[in-house]
Parts: sequence; structure tokens; C-alpha cells
Amino acid sequence: MNRRELLAAIGKAAFASDALSSWRGAGAFAAAALFAASLGAASAATRAVCEQQYAAKKAAGQTGAQSKAAYVKACLAVAIPPVATAQAEDKSDLSVNKLREAAENPVADLVSVTFQDNPSFNYGPYNGTQNVLNFQPVIPFHLNDEWNLIARPVVPLVTQPGLAPGVGPETGLGNIEQQLFLSPAHIDKLFWGVGPVFYFPTATGKTLGVNAWGAGPDVVVGTFLEPWVLGVLANNVWAWRNGQQVNQMTVQYFINYNMADGWYLCSQPIIAADWLAPPHDKWTVPFGGGFGRLFKAGKLPINFQIQAFYNAVRPTVGPLTGPVWSLRFELKFLFPVAKL
Repeated sequence: MNRRELLAAIGKAAFASDALSSWRGAGAFAAAALFAASLGAASAATRAVCEQQYAAKKAAGQTGAQSKAAYVKACLAVAIPPVATAQAEDKSDLSVNKLREAAENPVADLVSVTFQDNPSFNYGPYNGTQNVLNFQPVIPFHLNDEWNLIARPVVPLVTQPGLAPGVGPETGLGNIEQQLFLSPAHIDKLFWGVGPVFYFPTATGKTLGVNAWGAGPDVVVGTFLEPWVLGVLANNVWAWRNGQQVNQMTVQYFINYNMADGWYLCSQPIIAADWLAPPHDKWTVPFGGGFGRLFKAGKLPINFQIQAFYNAVRPTVGPLTGPVWSLRFELKFLFPVAKL
């Protein structure tokens, strides 16, 4: 059906019922005219692209005996209008950027599964390599229209180097932590969450953790300042069991600078304080950063990042000296809710 036939068909449909008033019929004709005009504009743009392709192929001697009219006709039969293609690309880019924004928010209404590997170098008295592989799923629970409860368990698989004669190396499960955040269901520029963190006696070796029960407060706050994402996540854990004690704080600030096509620069070091350690072994303060990208493998969004850190302040005495340098490799699989 050509555009003239399409316009006539729409006009006849508009006047099919005697109950329709004259202004409603005029509105139908106007809508038909606008629709036909948009088809014409898209068709003209597509034809221009096909003609340019034919000219390029002819200059390269690739058209053979095919005429310009035949080539353009065949091209139009299979071409996607440029306007529609541009809109699809814009929508895809918006989806990637929106998902990246959610991945950068620790309390986003988004199910995700993260594998984060943290090798640390020059650790302990023998300058060995420690490795901590964290399994970190995030599961949001909708309490009501106003509030979400975000569950963020952290399950560490620890490889510890030798720390003294006859002590280590050792590999096994460390102390599992369960973070819970009460967070607003609707956010604009500011996001935040507060709740408890629980510490479980799950370490499978004496160098892999302290087998004590514990808990403490947990808080996260951040903001979107396009193209920046800024925030901080902090908690403190107290634990005790059979004379074993834990009193430690972790603070992670995150600075992301977002770029096109899902790419970003990032700095997300974790500052740690062991309040029970001697003054010279109390703090670990890293500086550094890296880059990442959110992309799609088929329909599955994946966020990948790599960062490097130098520990400007670190324990210097005892079996847990260092580490000096560390890396972080993170692979996050996203399972967005329908509204994303």
C-alpha cells in the first residue's frame, strides 16, 4: 500500500460512523497527514543513504550490471529507517547509562551478584601474597511503596600466606558479614541507607578470621552529580567469643566519573581501622583507582572494573605487616527490575 492509499484508508475509517462529528473527522485527517508525512521523511532519508551506498559501490566497481534504480529498490526493501535506528541506539545508550547508575548505588533497587577478587602483595613477615575473593549478592526487599530493605551479604574466600614458622599458608572461608540497609524506595539525586551489620564465626582456619559473633551499625550515603557519583559506606563491628575480640571499622568512599558507552573512571579504596591493635598497626589507608565499563552480553548487563591501590598507611610491626600494594578485579552481574 502506497502513502496515497494509506491516507485514503485512514480517511475512510475516520468517517465510517455517522455519529462522528465534523471536528473529529478533521482530526483524523490531520493525524493521517502527519503519519504519512513522517513516513515520507523517513523514506527520503533512507533513500538518500541507499543512493550514497550505490555511488560508493559503483566507484569501487562493485555494482556490475545492476542499475541505480534496482539497487535503491532492493536497499529500501530491507533498510531500517535512520530515524528508527537512531531512536533505538539512543534507547540502548540510555538503558546502559541507567543500569550503570544503579550499579554505582550500593542501595539500588536492583538484584546483582558480584565476584570481587582482591590480591595484596608484600603481606606478612615473608612478603607473601594474600588473596580475598568476595562473593557479594545484593537482594532488595520491598517493604512498602516508600521503603526498601537491601540485603548485602559478603562471603570471603581467603588465601593467607605463611605468617610464622608453622603458621600458614592457608586457604578457606573467612568471616561472613551480613549488611542490611533500610533505604527510601524513591530517590532523586541523593541516596542513603542505614541498618545493622552482622558478623558470623565462619572462619575455617585460625589465620582466616576471628570466630566470634558480632554486630554493629552500617550506613551509606551518596549523590548523583552528573557525570559524577560520590558517596561513602561505613560500618563498625564489635564481636566477642571465648576471649577472642573484634573491634574494627571499615570506610569505603567511592568516586566515579561516568563517560560515554558505559565507561567510567573510579576510586573506591577501603580504609580499615583495628581499634584493638597497637598504634603503629591500627590503620590501613590506601590510595588509588582504576576504570570500568557496564556492557551487555546478550540481554544480561555486566559491570566490570579493575583498580590498583598503594597503602600509604599500613601495619608495620608483627605478623600482619603490610600489604604494600593491592589490586581489585570486580565482575558484577545485574538483574534489573522491570522499571529499569
